[in-house]
Amino acid sequence: MKRLIIFCIPFLLLASCNVLDKQPLPSITPENFFTSADDAEAALTAAYDALQQGSLYGQDLNVVGEMPSDNVTSNNGDVNALERLIWTPQTGQVSGVFQNSYVGINRANAVLRYVPNIQMDQTRRNQIIGEAYFLRALHYFNLVRMYGGVPLRLEPTESGEPGVVALARSTAEQVYAQITTDLQQAEQLTATSFGSQTANRTRIIKTAVNALQTRVFLTQRQWNDAATAANKVINSGLYQLSPSFNALFPPDNNTESIVEVQFAGNADGGFILPDLVLPSPPATYSFPKFNIPTTELLQYADTLNDLRWKFTGEVTQAGRNHASFVMATSGNANDNGPFVYKWRSNPNAFNSPDNYYVLRLADVMLMFAEASNEQNGPNQEAFTRLNAVRTRAGLPALTQADLATKQAFRDEVDRQRRLELAFEGERWFDLLRYARQTQADAGATHKVTALDIIQQIRGARDVNYLLFPIPQSEINNNPLIQQNPGY
Repeated sequence: MKRLIIFCIPFLLLASCNVLDKQPLPSITPENFFTSADDAEAALTAAYDALQQGSLYGQDLNVVGEMPSDNVTSNNGDVNALERLIWTPQTGQVSGVFQNSYVGINRANAVLRYVPNIQMDQTRRNQIIGEAYFLRALHYFNLVRMYGGVPLRLEPTESGEPGVVALARSTAEQVYAQITTDLQQAEQLTATSFGSQTANRTRIIKTAVNALQTRVFLTQRQWNDAATAANKVINSGLYQLSPSFNALFPPDNNTESIVEVQFAGNADGGFILPDLVLPSPPATYSFPKFNIPTTELLQYADTLNDLRWKFTGEVTQAGRNHASFVMATSGNANDNGPFVYKWRSNPNAFNSPDNYYVLRLADVMLMFAEASNEQNGPNQEAFTRLNAVRTRAGLPALTQADLATKQAFRDEVDRQRRLELAFEGERWFDLLRYARQTQADAGATHKVTALDIIQQIRGARDVNYLLFPIPQSEINNNPLIQQNPGY
């Protein structure tokens, strides 16, 4: 069930509202807007709404997380810089994610600044504040993974004065510390379960916070903390793996889903990405698509036995359904071959109603298996989580005899993450994690890392490309910020 209402809060700097009234509205201020429970809910909804932007989960975060990787390719010029790893401070996706993450941060900051003073039900007020802490942490996590240290804005920006908007970069360590603090606050304040309303599944609760903590700790190689957070999710009883992998798509708040970005399927709340990755039909137009599965990936996958990749027996309007991808047959080269098939219900002229997974249970299980193995080597609990994902895919369970060493288990987790989560926007970030682990942990190797892709495409293992550049517009407008090395 989806509930999505778009609110325009005029005083929020960087809010994506178009105000066309000829008369200004000087009477609307933070002080007189945040006066009721309805105002608090409206502000939180605006903070959730920021996730939908095309520059975030509507398009660019997925494209940034897949196009540089070995999963996909494209002939579309709009993603050429990501495909060829030639991004610059002017690249559209690089600028869009940075700028619009701060739109979301600013909206969350407004909730955190003003909602505590509203006279309303205390339990719901605390939940709203906790959800805003989660959203701010999510945005900062996306930023630090992409750009390294960034400016930490912890109060709403309500003025465009240079002295207000100019802020120096914090270190990556400081950003991660703030993310950790925000998630600790969110864990304390958010609801413990979905409650009786179906719509509550669309909101952040404690286990959603724990799932993001797992990913944050895993990225920092804090194995024990990652495993502990993952177990809170897995053992909560609130989630179950879908019996069918194919039934996970398109996402729509199923029992495996932990965090989804909600889309309503209209001009105010539609999802752009399906039209960019599907063949026509069902896509609205025919043009060179983003995120075309690579030949190497399809050879890497077991398309005869793996239920995530084999032909399901269903021939759809788009072509032969292989769960993760669809094989289309058309006389038009733009619509012939393999295409991503994880968003499929109705592109609707770039306004699809499909949701977008941010975190789901299979991902958390694999993160637990990875963290547990890195800390303790192959162990029964790690095998249990890994095998749950494998057997759902129709693959046999593995034992210590199959994966006797930490390295063998690591390789299998890497493989299952690629095959389970393909096209969901995490592959490049996994490859970045692997590269940083091989740099930091003696003896820890991965068969493919971001540095391998960088060497293959750019001809050298340029560590500068483990980060994206700070957008040139930010460099121009903020005299206190410095560019990343190599750009």
